[in-house]
Parts: sequence; structure tokens; C-alpha cells
Amino acid sequence: MKPISTALAATLALASSSAFAVDNGFYFGASVGAGGVEFDQRFDGQRIDYDAGSTGFKAIAGWRFLDWLSVEANYVDLGSGEDRIDGQKVETDVSGASLSMVGFLPIGPVDLFARAGAIDWSADVNLSGLDLKGSDDGTDFTYGVGAQFRIWSLSFRAEYELFDISDADTVDLASIGVTWTFL
Repeated sequence: MKPISTALAATLALASSSAFAVDNGFYFGASVGAGGVEFDQRFDGQRIDYDAGSTGFKAIAGWRFLDWLSVEANYVDLGSGEDRIDGQKVETDVSGASLSMVGFLPIGPVDLFARAGAIDWSADVNLSGLDLKGSDDGTDFTYGVGAQFRIWSLSFRAEYELFDISDADTVDLASIGVTWTFL
């Protein structure tokens, strides 16, 4: 009886470990979270302090070609945030497409990861009280850290990303999301 129970235990252990195996391949997903834009500058001797947050999201497409490395493309929309400067309502809307290398540290069913890449962004600014509008765009550095929990091909992730956009002190997104890997 003992050899049968040992074989059964070994089979169950192997079967359950495959649920947490690293799934290499193409993956797609989405995340939602808190996006923010912050800057503190001087203009004509006047201090301009802007800090706006809003609900942001991103669409995720990636290719995990090694257990520890993937390339990932994202469409990021930080939403429309607003703050007041000298009593005037100022709105910002920042979005863009990013391409990053993502390095993973698989620890059982959990992956810790870090990303580095570039974002091609566009930003719109609207001063509604003065009926002034402006826009800017560019390509800048992006980086972040996160963790994900894997069950078969489904991953649940939490992530914090910074977008090093010129003329802003902080542009970031803290998000939670899911991805699905296709082998």
C-alpha cells in the first residue's frame, strides 16, 4: 500500500506544479489603475504647482521568449486629470504607446518583474477658464516594477510604471490587471 500512496502523492505534486510552470509564448491582457501627472515649475516668476490623478488603463501585448525575458508593447491612457492653478481649472490628458523589455524572476507561481523601454506619448492641456488649449508629444524613457501570480496561462499582475516625460516631474501609473498566454 505504501508504494501506491507514494506514487499517488508524486503524481499529484507533479500535476499541481505544472499549474505554476512558466508559460512562454505570446500574451495579451489589460490593466486598470491610478494614473497621475505632476509638475512644479516657475513661469514668469510665478510658481505653477499641478498635481492631477485619474483612472488610467493599458492594453498589453507581449512575447515571453525566455523564462526570464519578454518584449512587451502597451497602449497606455492615463485618463483626464484636473487641478486648479490660481483658481483656473487645468485639465491634462496623456496617452501613448510603449515598447519595453521585461525581465522576470520566477519564484514558484509568482513572477517579480522589472521593465525598461520607451513611450511615444501625446499630451493635451486645457485651461478651461481662459479657453486656452495646447498639446505636445514626444518619445521618452519608461520603466517600472511589478509582480504577477500565474495559474496555467492566466496571470494576475500588479505594477507601478514611471514615464520620464519631459517638462513633467512625475507621470505614473499604478495598476492591476490580467494577462493570458497563448503557447
